[in-house]
Amino acid sequence: MSTHEQITEMSDRVKEASSHFRRLVDEVSHVIVGQERLLHRMLIGLLSNGHLLIEGVPGLAKTLAVSCLSKGIDTGFQRLQFTPDLLPADLTGTQVYHPQTQTFVVQKGPIFSNLILADEINRAPAKVQSALLEAMQERQVTIGGETFKLPQPFLVMATQNPIEQEGTYPLPEAQVDRFMLKVIVGYPSRQEERKILDRMGSTAPDIDINAVMKPDDIIAARKLVDEMYVDDKVKDYIVDLVVATREPGTFGVPVEGLIDYGASPRATIAITLAAKANAFLAGRGYVIPQDVKDLAMDVLRHRVIVTYEAEAEGKTSEDVVRTILEYVPVP
Repeated sequence: MSTHEQITEMSDRVKEASSHFRRLVDEVSHVIVGQERLLHRMLIGLLSNGHLLIEGVPGLAKTLAVSCLSKGIDTGFQRLQFTPDLLPADLTGTQVYHPQTQTFVVQKGPIFSNLILADEINRAPAKVQSALLEAMQERQVTIGGETFKLPQPFLVMATQNPIEQEGTYPLPEAQVDRFMLKVIVGYPSRQEERKILDRMGSTAPDIDINAVMKPDDIIAARKLVDEMYVDDKVKDYIVDLVVATREPGTFGVPVEGLIDYGASPRATIAITLAAKANAFLAGRGYVIPQDVKDLAMDVLRHRVIVTYEAEAEGKTSEDVVRTILEYVPVP
């Protein structure tokens, strides 16, 4: 079978499989207004087995979006409110002594679910953050010397509040790197806000969501995402974008002296997986450069660390990534 025939056959399979996800988005859209980008990124995370860091002011339906998504997939959902007095055991679980049997029994914590919303992750101390990040990375938890696998699919969506920094423990850059995507959630438009008022302006708003998918559908879709066709030119483009965050001069990108640390190879893998998932949601069996451009900002914005000079000039990592996307030639 030629490459062209393989791509055509793959596209047919993807069209059929991705229709479930379109139904899921339609179902969630009955409740959520104007957060299409957040929903899309959550599906990207689910399909590419990566976690999300969501930044936005309170009241933008971040929690509601995750809760609705879990109902639509008919899967487990846990919301964890991070506080300064939280302990790692409150998250992962602990051993409880039973006097009757004189034995210790493992009591699993709320992390043993499918969709985890870690609300205000930067409010918890470092040891709690590291316990969560270990679970995210290893997809397993050790309690009293015994290791337990976390259920699949397993997706952590951690929220950060950008306005209130008192009493917070900012996530170290090395830990932020564990998140595949960092999504910035903005305010709705005026028309969207009017719709929200119509839909939610009662003491008991209707947030009934029908389950249109099962967790097994996610697992099956991931196998298709893995088989997606990525042309060598697109692979080279992804590598060029990431290398340009470390060596901008090689590509003639005018950001010399603005980057302290560039993105690691983890970013290269993350962009590739996210681009494949994006193509899947579009019903295509192959990745195009636009898939890469669409997701590059969310993958790179928290991985590119700017210098003090850049901060003095008012330049952010987003400005730097935008310039890189402008200057690196697209295949």
